[in-house]
Amino acid sequence: MAQITTIVGLDIAKDKIDACIRSALAKRTFTNTTEGHRELLHWLSEHAVGRAVMEASGGYEQCWAELLERAGVEVVIVDPRRVRHFAKSAGRLAKNDLIDAEMIAWFGQTFVNLAGKPRDEERQALEKVVKARLSLNGMKERIDNGGEREQPAEVREAYRAVVKALATQIVKLEATAAGKIEHSAEFAKRADIIRSVPGLGPVATSGLVALMPELGHVDNQAAAALLGVAPYDDDSGDRRGQRHILGGRHKLRKLLYMPILGAATQHNPVLMAYYERLLDRGKLKKVALVACMHKLIIILNAMLKRGEKWDPAKYARA
Repeated sequence: MAQITTIVGLDIAKDKIDACIRSALAKRTFTNTTEGHRELLHWLSEHAVGRAVMEASGGYEQCWAELLERAGVEVVIVDPRRVRHFAKSAGRLAKNDLIDAEMIAWFGQTFVNLAGKPRDEERQALEKVVKARLSLNGMKERIDNGGEREQPAEVREAYRAVVKALATQIVKLEATAAGKIEHSAEFAKRADIIRSVPGLGPVATSGLVALMPELGHVDNQAAAALLGVAPYDDDSGDRRGQRHILGGRHKLRKLLYMPILGAATQHNPVLMAYYERLLDRGKLKKVALVACMHKLIIILNAMLKRGEKWDPAKYARA
């Protein structure tokens, strides 16, 4: 095994970053300012740090990742839940920013095969547009479901104005995402394959291109786990618990929910037949829909791996 370079664990907040190098027993806090960035890079250089491990932090991690990668430090971004479960398994229940940085560093030292990925600025720009669209759509749904009819006329008018403005911006972001896909040969090729699946329109397509670049490059089990639709056992001794899904990319799963509901009930004969078979076997509708999502992500993984468009005769047997 190749020797692992010095690892730093980074706990990221909006205005600062806490850093820990366990091998050097060193901890420091840096502000999210130009001066703080310079101090962090100097400190890492002094300790010959070659890899930084940080948690996904709602987007706050991106600017730090870019800073470190430009300085030649490999960056690995991990799921915060994995680190928290790791801390609990080690009996570390206390929690503050510097302790979190230490646990992230320990996690990185323990799981040495964690791999960083080269930064794909083009895809990340698309990802930001897709996530912004999701965020605005969430705002719109909250207002739509906010009991407008029970409000005074002035409030209803204000809500309608906000919803109208949000709808306009959502359409603009969808067009922006479509344009970014069209102007990238790689994105356009992937989108063309995804769009060939009945029931998957532009929004689902842009979400899959932006938020799941691994699709077509991993095995089926990993593809299902990345989306968060892989069923996990819950057994102990003689008890056989109900299998359940866990983790994964919930934003993409939420984005795909309505398109796959439409595909399973109206637009996609393969998924419709599968959905009906599951219902006939007594499965709950929500369980059957998750199973359809699982089936479709595996099919998409195979399609992208082979560079093939939708073939109902082939995938009816999948």
